[in-house]
Order: sequence, then structure tokens, then C-alpha cells
Amino acid sequence: MSTISIVNPSTEVEIASVVMHDVGETDRAIERASAAATTWRRVSPADRARLLRKFAEVIDDHVEELAQLEVANSGHTITNARWEAGNVRDVLHYYAGAPERHAGRQIPVAGGVDMTFYEPLGVVGIIVPWNFPMPIMGWGLAPALAAGNTVVLKPASLTPLTAVRVGELALEAGIPDGVFQVIAGEGATVGERFVTHPSVRKICFTGSNVAGRRIMEGCAAQVKRLTLELGGKSANIVYADADLERAGAMAPYAVFDNAGQDCCARSRLLVQASGYDRFMEYFEAAVKSVKVADPRDESSEMGPLITAAHRDTVSAYVDESTVAFRGSAPSGPGYWYPPTVLDGSDRSERAHCEEIFGPVVSVVRFEDEDEAIAIANEGPYGLSGSIWSRDIGRALRTARGVETGTLSINSNSSVRYSTPFGGFKQSGLGRELGPDALRSFSEEKNVFIATEA
Repeated sequence: MSTISIVNPSTEVEIASVVMHDVGETDRAIERASAAATTWRRVSPADRARLLRKFAEVIDDHVEELAQLEVANSGHTITNARWEAGNVRDVLHYYAGAPERHAGRQIPVAGGVDMTFYEPLGVVGIIVPWNFPMPIMGWGLAPALAAGNTVVLKPASLTPLTAVRVGELALEAGIPDGVFQVIAGEGATVGERFVTHPSVRKICFTGSNVAGRRIMEGCAAQVKRLTLELGGKSANIVYADADLERAGAMAPYAVFDNAGQDCCARSRLLVQASGYDRFMEYFEAAVKSVKVADPRDESSEMGPLITAAHRDTVSAYVDESTVAFRGSAPSGPGYWYPPTVLDGSDRSERAHCEEIFGPVVSVVRFEDEDEAIAIANEGPYGLSGSIWSRDIGRALRTARGVETGTLSINSNSSVRYSTPFGGFKQSGLGRELGPDALRSFSEEKNVFIATEA
């Protein structure tokens, strides 16, 4: 049995050692989940709802513990980590209202009565990335359990600590044994077994496009259900008629939050030429004021990158581009990188086209609405984005024209647990969250009853 050392990215000090499970242990976890699925699906909707609410309450009692654990493991700022732990609680509460409302339909037909039922799939395998371990865990876990499925979850090897702890808290809340299990391990071992094991009926994966395509190919062999949330290179479109002071002040947090390690990061900043100079004055001041500091500090606005290797990758992109200006970052131990703004005049540069996954944004001028939409639609991704304008008609036209799954107008918010989330093009497949998420964890069954004599 192998182990992996977990390193604090802000100190470079080992903080834990985690057991990495092999194929045999993964099989046994899936078998436990399969056995538990038989009884979990029979738990009454009211009792399933009660257990999910209890789970949420237990998470609430441990928000600070989970947040501190995430700060140490992932380098997230304490402010963000508290929100992330609270998001797990809130998503569980939201879907606790679903089991008693996840109803089918009665359809008028000749000769009898026709009705539909939503049946659980069975075992769901959830593969969670390292950038947002807690929220993305909750986004799959809560609706899957609410719909009557059991869950086996693989956290990222770099950031398993909060998932392991949440698995313990599930048992404390009374979630039956086998209904929710956390299996730490390498993607090529545990994740691959989720894909190939016939008892796993659905995969929820968030991660890279390369891994997503491989998982999709594996799921095709069994026609296995699949939800993918993959890469992004989102656009932040700022029209000259916008509140430029507010847009400039908010723009850094559209890309530098979580040190830019966010699929939704607005890493392409598109600014209308007639407002460019004024906007950039506000934006530069805001970038240079971003506080990059020890993530335990309550005033810290940005922490370190996840590993030294990832910092080197981010740096390689920047070295190939023209830096317009940048903020500051600490020296010494820790995988720090300053908020960096690139001149995006050459839209063929790698830094403009590819997902960097770091605190780097490329700024591009545009002339009019049509050009803004055309530039925003360049490339294979379409996950998130923002549009800033006082002209709501123009903003809505732009929103309809941009090939992106989740857009905000005069805001940089990407995710609300009560609304659907997912991407266009190569940014993913399917939708998470919102009132309809349970359907992606269910099979619709049709039953006809003849009533004619």
C-alpha cells in the first residue's frame, strides 16, 4: 500500500501522508456502494431528506475546521475556504428539499393510464479536481444522494484532506455505511477503475480536457452516463459605456481569485477601444493593490499556486508574452506568483489561446459589438464569462451571441447552486447544479396501465 506526502503550498512543508488505494481496494469500495444502493434507493424520500439535512448540519458544525484544512492543503485564502466549506453545507441543504419533489408525470393516453418515474442509476463515481476540492465534491455528491444513488468519490491526489474528512462527517451524520465513500488514489488507478467497472453507472468528472476525453472514450464502451466540466478560457467583455471604475476594480477578482486556478477565470479581458485608457487606469491600480499573502491572513486576497511545477508552467507562458504590468507576491518559501497582465494584441500567442490556470490575464481591444462576440468565441472553450455595459439590450445581445454556458452581466459571478452550470464546446458535457440536476442522476421510466375491459 503506497502513500503520498501532502505539502502546504504556502510553506512547502509536509503536513500529512495519505494512503493511496489500489484497484482491489477500489473494487471493494464499489462493491460496498453497489450493495448499499439496494437499500438506499428504498429509503423513503422524507427520510432521505432528513439525512441530507443532518449531513448539512454536521458540515456546518465543522466549517472552520474544514476551512483551515483547505488553507493548509490547497493554499486557498481563509476567506475563500470558509465560503467553500459553507457551499458544501448549502448545496446539501438545497438538495435535501429534492427527494420529496423529484416526481414523475401522468401523461394522457388512450386506453389506459401512463405515468413516469425517476429511478436512481445506482453507483455514481465522482472525480474531483485539486483547484476547488470542497465545492465540486458537493455539486456532485448532494444531487446524486438526493436522487437515491450511492457515491464513491476520488479526490485529487494533491488535495485529498477535506474530502477524507467530509467522508468521516457523513458517517457521523448518519449516512449509512457504503452510501458515500472517499477513495484516495491516482487517477490512472482509482479513476480508471471507476470508468471500467460495470457497477459504476455514471461518472462525474471535473478536470483537464485531455483526461476528460480519455474518460469519455472509456465510458463509451459501456454507454456509461457522464457529466464533464473541463477547461475554460473565458472572456470578460467591457464596453465603453459601462461603469468603468467598478468594472476595473472588479476585474482582478474575475481572474486572480484562487490564484487564477479556476476553469471559470476570465483570463481574456476584452475592452472596447473608446474606453480602453480610462478602464486600464482603474484596472492597473486594482491589480497592484491585490494582496498576495499568507492564506491564513484574514486580509489575504490571493494565495500561492498549488505546486512548484505548476508555477514553472505558468511562468513559461508569461515568458513568451509581453507583460503590460503586474502586482506583487511574497518571496521565500511558497509557490507564489504575482498577478500578471499581458498585452494581448497578438491573439495567436499561447498565453491568449490556451488555459494557463494561473494569475495571468491577456488584455485585448475591440471596436464594436460584433468584434467583441467574434473574439470571445475564438478557441475551443465556452465555460463562463462576463459582460459589462449600462446598455442592457446590448449586454443581452452579446450574451446570446457568445458561445458560453454561464454568463454574468455587470458581475463576475459564475456559480449559484440553484442555477445550472456547465460549458459549451470543449468546456464540458451536461449540466450541474440547479433544480434539474437530479435528472442527470436518474433514469426516466415509463409505465402504462391498460384500463379498457
